[in-house]
Amino acid sequence: MGWRISAHRTMVSHVTHMMHTTDQELKTAVTEELQYTPDVDASALDVLVNDGMVTLSGTVASLPQRLAAKRAAMRIAGVKTVFDKTAVHTPADASASDQEIATAASQILNWAVDVPANAVKAEVRDHKLTLSGNVTWGYQRDAAARAVTSIKGVTEVDNTISLVQPAPAPEAKATVEAAIRRYTQLDPKQINVDISGPELTLRGNVPSQADRRHAEYAAWNTLGVTHVKNELRVTS
Repeated sequence: MGWRISAHRTMVSHVTHMMHTTDQELKTAVTEELQYTPDVDASALDVLVNDGMVTLSGTVASLPQRLAAKRAAMRIAGVKTVFDKTAVHTPADASASDQEIATAASQILNWAVDVPANAVKAEVRDHKLTLSGNVTWGYQRDAAARAVTSIKGVTEVDNTISLVQPAPAPEAKATVEAAIRRYTQLDPKQINVDISGPELTLRGNVPSQADRRHAEYAAWNTLGVTHVKNELRVTS
């Protein structure tokens, strides 16, 4: 009996050691990727990894840099999720007033070919830009956010744009499942699709953050779906 307890303790110790080693390897990989990414100043960023979950903290000079840092961390194999606790501190000589930001945002949205005309409004308070309005597709909502992200002085974009579509067709679930099957990197047997009214929920396991995003992309492209809950877990 004693040898079994001893063996169990040894195994637990080995697994724990391997977990810490993996976390350290992930931290090294994420740090190196941040340093390798040209539009990120990694010198002011800190990386913490716990059981495959990455937390980024520190300061960045712009919102695009903050988003680039998160994308860089998500590219690393083995990263389950990324918590972004960085803060945008815009240099004084690169700042702009709320009114200037709002004016620029309105002009950019009017010029964006993938944002419906006069469908989105922009409001700014303390350099935080809020988008509101109604569009038909998720890609249009995303396009509006991308269009204004690089405006000088913006520290955060709150995208509250709503999707307005007819109710999902009866074959909507099968349509999403077929789209997932077309993505060769996804295993449809590991992904469950549930549709309740306009809300679609993804559950199951995927090997990477990229696969998780691919599945969600397929869900957003379904007519009638206005809300997607991505509950897929990264298991690598």
